[in-house]
Amino acid sequence: MEMKKINSGKLRAIGYDARARLLQVQLDNGDTLQYSGVGEDLWRRLSSSGAAWSFYRDNIEEEFTAKKVSGSAPAGKNPLDELFK
Repeated sequence: MEMKKINSGKLRAIGYDARARLLQVQLDNGDTLQYSGVGEDLWRRLSSSGAAWSFYRDNIEEEFTAKKVSGSAPAGKNPLDELFK
């Protein structure tokens, strides 16, 4: 998926796969999140928005479930700790 660099709030890059209806966003902390079932119209509105961070929070983050696909664990914390307490 091709990612478009963006600098709006915590957003650093956004990308969209129209065939899979999959939106991918990269945040300033290095996390990459995917949202499935996102329509092409919503993608167009996000990618052309002058306030992409606000649009993302209001129309995507609150309406769709995120799947974290990459990112780094906080320093000193093992990402498996949550699974094996």
